[in-house]
Amino acid sequence: MEEQTEIVGRAFVDHYYNLFDNDRSSVGTLYQPSSMFSFEGQKLLGSEDISTKLNALPFGQCRHVISTIDSQPSSFAGGIIVFVSGSIQLLGEDHPLRFSQMFHLIPTVEGSFFVQNDIFRLNYG
Repeated sequence: MEEQTEIVGRAFVDHYYNLFDNDRSSVGTLYQPSSMFSFEGQKLLGSEDISTKLNALPFGQCRHVISTIDSQPSSFAGGIIVFVSGSIQLLGEDHPLRFSQMFHLIPTVEGSFFVQNDIFRLNYG
């Protein structure tokens, strides 16, 4: 049987990239004012700035194809670290872009999770 952290990690990844690909303006709801996001080295703090950045990306439609998901419990009680690798297919582009992304999920009092930390990098080479 899958470990609980892997079940939660996989469910989160499915939810996150489904939102990103189909309703990007809603992705910001997964973050809190204390959340931190690094996008290709640019550091952002807070759900508003993160949402603004994601919605201002220079491409419209895209489709994420996930290759791997690795999850581990974090030292924060109930927290989960999720590492994702995959590719992004942009509309009108022939070749997908490879990426890696790491999430630190923190449980909420309501029983769900929010993204405390998020690091995204394209993989070149």
